[in-house]
This record gives sequence, structure tokens and C-alpha cells, in this order.
Amino acid sequence: MSYPAPYPAQPAMVSQPASRAVARVLSGLCGLVLTPIAIGVLAFGGYRQQTRVSATFGEHGDGLGTTLMVIGALLLVGVALLGAWSSAGPVVGGVVWGVLPGVATLVSPRTGIDLLRLLPGDELAAGFGGWLVSGALLGAGFLLVGAGLAAKLGRRRR
Repeated sequence: MSYPAPYPAQPAMVSQPASRAVARVLSGLCGLVLTPIAIGVLAFGGYRQQTRVSATFGEHGDGLGTTLMVIGALLLVGVALLGAWSSAGPVVGGVVWGVLPGVATLVSPRTGIDLLRLLPGDELAAGFGGWLVSGALLGAGFLLVGAGLAAKLGRRRR
């Protein structure tokens, strides 16, 4: 005597991995928008702090400048944390707003000066100029690219 199977045989369902396209696009756009804001706020705060300390011979700092530097640094951390969502955010932001202008300035310093003329306001351009000429912008760009690549490699290992 044969008994019917208690459950009908169903083919094994293989789930398709969810598409990461939306995460990549949104992360890339956020990195593209937040990175220049973060660097701008940080550079402008640093410029304010530098001019205030220079003017008072180190007697007083600039509270607003210090606050702006902290906000800019936290925004850069936010761009790096976009890598948890998709590595596109820190990589795109780092390449477009750090590596490319930094390399262009290394190859042709005149190009860096021309890029600074595109910025609104003399103080913002002066803050960016310090970053651009000293290589800090190039370094920040490479750090963001490294954060994105580290997030990508960490995701692969899981």
C-alpha cells in the first residue's frame, strides 16, 4: 500500500539577489552632493580659524570657525559612512571633488587657480585654495575612495 506524499513536491525556489542599482545611484548622488558641502564647510571654517588666530597672535580662536570645522568633518564622516549603503557614494565624491582637482593642480597649478575662480566668495575660495595647494584636498579624496573600497571589500567577505 502506498501513501501519498504529505506535501506536494515543489521545486526548490532560488531567490534572486536584490538589485543594488537603486542603492548605488542614491549613494553616488549623495556622495556627489555632500562631499563638496563637507569640504567647503571644513575649508571655510579652517580659513576663519586661521585668520582669527593670525590676527590675534594666538590669543583667541574663532568659535564659529571651530564649529564649522567640526560640522564639515562630521559631514565627511557621513560621506564615508555612505559606503555601508553602497561604495559608490564615497568613491564618486572622493574622485570628483578630491582626486581630480588635486591631480589637476599637481599637473598644472594654473588649472587649480582657475578652479578656485568658480567658487562663490573670496573666503571660501581662499579656504579651498589652502586645501588645494597643500594637497589636503587630494588626500581627502583618496581617503574617501579608500573608505568606499574598504566597504566594498568588507561586503564581499561576508
